[in-house]
Amino acid sequence: MTVTPLPGAASAGAPGPGTPGTTAPTTPQHPVTTLPVTTVTCLEDRARIGRTATPDLAAGVQRLRLGPLTALAVDRTLRAESDTPGVRVLDARITRAWTPRAPLPPGPEDSELRHRLHALEVRIREEERLADRLEARLALLAQLSADLLREVGEGAGAGEVERTRWHRELDRVDTGREQHGEELRAARVRLRRLEVDRAAALGALEESEERPAELVAHLELTVEAAAAGPARLTVHHLVPCALWRPSYRATLADGVLRLESEAVVWQRTGESWDGARLTFSTARSAFATEPPALAEDVLVLRERTTEEKRAVEVELREEAISELGPDGVVPGVDDGGEVRVLHAPAPATVPSDGKAHRVPLASFDGPAHSEFTCSPELSPLVTQVVRFRNTAGHPLLAGPVELVRGSGFTGRGQLPFTAAGADTELSFGSSDGYRVVRETEERRSTAGLSQRSVTTRTVRLHLSRFSGPEERDEQLVAVRERVPVSEVAAVEVRLRKEECSPVPDAFDAEGIVRWDVPLGPGARRTLTLVYEISASSKVAGL
Repeated sequence: MTVTPLPGAASAGAPGPGTPGTTAPTTPQHPVTTLPVTTVTCLEDRARIGRTATPDLAAGVQRLRLGPLTALAVDRTLRAESDTPGVRVLDARITRAWTPRAPLPPGPEDSELRHRLHALEVRIREEERLADRLEARLALLAQLSADLLREVGEGAGAGEVERTRWHRELDRVDTGREQHGEELRAARVRLRRLEVDRAAALGALEESEERPAELVAHLELTVEAAAAGPARLTVHHLVPCALWRPSYRATLADGVLRLESEAVVWQRTGESWDGARLTFSTARSAFATEPPALAEDVLVLRERTTEEKRAVEVELREEAISELGPDGVVPGVDDGGEVRVLHAPAPATVPSDGKAHRVPLASFDGPAHSEFTCSPELSPLVTQVVRFRNTAGHPLLAGPVELVRGSGFTGRGQLPFTAAGADTELSFGSSDGYRVVRETEERRSTAGLSQRSVTTRTVRLHLSRFSGPEERDEQLVAVRERVPVSEVAAVEVRLRKEECSPVPDAFDAEGIVRWDVPLGPGARRTLTLVYEISASSKVAGL
């Protein structure tokens, strides 16, 4: 590479690295050195690009021009430095210039008009080459005709008469001239028609489409070297239009679960990441670090009205139990509140096409406990749930999972955030070998002198298993039902275990009742759940 030395006075007061670039085009007297992408750190909505170059420097202050690089580079994040002793970066800036795009053949995304114009230009070039060949042949035939006439004159003067040969040669030359002349006239007619069609297509293209110029950016560095020789320069900056999300593939076989994690990367930064070392981070650099301001919440104490003392208004509502936030929706990447950094084991290539590209990260195998479970109130399907422990050595970020078992691909699921060494579960879809029918019954009555209203609800679950002749083992099915949970003292909910058949195996504080039902091939079981809701006479709304 050739560098342009600068006089020593020009380096006085030069700004430091990271000076914002201008949009004016750079003077072309400086040679350009390539600055490839070597490292990429993908964030949630942007990427940090690392570049490395090793130019040959001359002693003294000089200016380098490197690139091209993406025009989306953020100027204020530009940082250039050198780890070579005796080399110091005095100034770094990004310059941008609009340049027309190189003429390329139309691609599959181009319009039909552009394809037609390209086909007309190809045919015009072919007709021009054909006309040139015909003109050359006619010129040769004209030269041959002149030579024959000269030979006839000279032979007649010398007394040598060869009428038959002369007639034959002259007829052959005249026939060739007429044939090639007609072909030349036809080629010129076709060429004129093609030129008219091309002119019309060019006019239509100018009116309907306009190919904009391309914004090309270069990096200009002013460096000072104590001695001549190669120097290693590194440049880092941020770019938008790049993001990543975690994704997984779970394969279940013979009681062993294999979980493969990968990063799905999208980028449209304007340049391809070829053979770059990729790092994936959950850092949110765009978020403010200051806590939000707290608004005042005024509490007022007042006496209850006579109507409020006479009746207690209650209502039944559905309460979703979620650990991921409102409605169970995770904005961005769920990292458990702590920044996680994942490294790709091998360099990868991600083109700038805006499409999803998968980059493998890691995988692990571990024992898995499988069970069948169902919640008849929500769905009549019996689902296979697999529980396993995270032995990857690092937390698993929340993301979609492709599920694969013995029969092949079964569907997609969702993996929640799982700490290292923690247990988690995945649903591998429903099983067609089970059927659940749910029946409900409700009775209302008034108890004693207190006039408390009692509502007794009975839920019957009919569970059946349909198995083939090759199935002989017994399967355990976990059945879950829910019981309302009261938040006011005037309403009491009691589970009548003495009337439940069989007695539930578990009953937690969230009101979830669970049975572990063993079912053999072709077996049928009926589960009965009985609970009562007791409310005082002041309660209204039930």
